Amino acid sequence: MGILDTLRSVLGSRAEADAVSDADPEDLFGMSTAYVTMEADLGFRSVDEAALCFSSVDSTDFADTVDSVEAILDAGAEETGTTFRRREDDHGYHWVVLTDDDPEDLVTTVHFAADEFVERGYGSRLLAAVFGFADERDPDRHAYWIYSFRRGAYYPFAPTGTSSRDNKTEFKLESVLDGELGVESDKEYWYPLWPDSPNGHPWG
Repeated sequence: MGILDTLRSVLGSRAEADAVSDADPEDLFGMSTAYVTMEADLGFRSVDEAALCFSSVDSTDFADTVDSVEAILDAGAEETGTTFRRREDDHGYHWVVLTDDDPEDLVTTVHFAADEFVERGYGSRLLAAVFGFADERDPDRHAYWIYSFRRGAYYPFAPTGTSSRDNKTEFKLESVLDGELGVESDKEYWYPLWPDSPNGHPWG
């Protein structure tokens, strides 16, 4: 399954039909303590980046909403130093990629951006928030916690390239963080967001 099919079926229409709870941007704050657990108990440190993925809609009001989100991010950059960039992937999905060496700032900024979409009535356009980590012993070995807005839950993802994954690491992350994060119990929904390159990130 390609990334386009993955996003559509998992984070889009299929997940919306199978949603078990309403997504709440407040869930994102659980990642603040999860960063500490990931490093202390599992040896994974933040890659100093996180991303918010959303789908667009052709309307002036939605464009104004995106402008409002960018204004919030600009204001936040002055206060926290969290920088951001936007990109559209090959399949038309939009990413806000955040960079900061303070994980709590990343979590807070992702929350502010997501909350603005919700407040403006576009929560349904939110697909995923992705938080990245790297193995302290092997910085090219990455793991991610993905929050699916359509499922209202987190799940782990540990790619070993552009089309394979490390299930053992994912299960270990689940066992350690389940309870601290609201982890998706149905592993059918632990879908991959493959990076474009072997050592790349899902957000490009």
